[in-house]
Amino acid sequence: MTESVLLVEKSDRIATLTLNRPERMNALSLEMRRLFRDAIDDIRLDSSIGVVILTGAGRAFCAGLDLKEMGDADFRAHEKPVTDPATLLRSLQQPVIGAINGPAVTGGLEISLSCDILLATPNTKFADTHARVGLVAGWGLSQRLSRVIGIYRAKEMSLTGNFVSAQQAYEWGLVNHVVGQDELMPTAVSIAQDILSCVPESMLAYKRMIDRGYDLSLGDAMVYEKEFNRVHSSPPPEIVAGRRSGVQSRGREQARQDENGG
Repeated sequence: MTESVLLVEKSDRIATLTLNRPERMNALSLEMRRLFRDAIDDIRLDSSIGVVILTGAGRAFCAGLDLKEMGDADFRAHEKPVTDPATLLRSLQQPVIGAINGPAVTGGLEISLSCDILLATPNTKFADTHARVGLVAGWGLSQRLSRVIGIYRAKEMSLTGNFVSAQQAYEWGLVNHVVGQDELMPTAVSIAQDILSCVPESMLAYKRMIDRGYDLSLGDAMVYEKEFNRVHSSPPPEIVAGRRSGVQSRGREQARQDENGG
């Protein structure tokens, strides 16, 4: 039996999506994109899922659209109804952790930019090769990349098509952490568990507030934050006080771990 080109696993309130065409560097075929759409639709309606982890099988994260498939005469006719994966990811209320296990190229980079937290390994590389194959971005890359790493760095990446290493991506603020290959998924799960340990309603509201404010000017975003804060219902003071005690205990435990080297 042929294995699916998209693997979906749900466990302990975490949904893990694995792009599974390793022989094609997880290039996005129409079949994979349809399955991705269905998986996101399912997760969106699944209240038991609090965090999503996205990764790739094999040595690559994602090489972007399947250029060989794009060469088929009827590709465009079948391509239109399929929502792009980047937009689908941004439609989720749950945080998405990108465990970028290898090269993320063009469409793979666009998908990465739609995650909320990015992890990389020393094998990870990022590139925007649209201009090298005669295409332009359509899933948000031309606007989102410059907002993350700055317009000059974004222009260098997009106008040259050059690859950026994981370390350079970390220094530019494109990824949160660079970890060993064997540590990638455990680190992603650990961060997911930290997210899940927060008050769910507040965590989801905070994500919405950050995402919405990111699309506004700073002045408008500040006004939006005040209004969001005004209408957001807060728990009774005694509940906040009890949770504060837990935050303090957690902070002391993290400090001890830092002193002991993790």
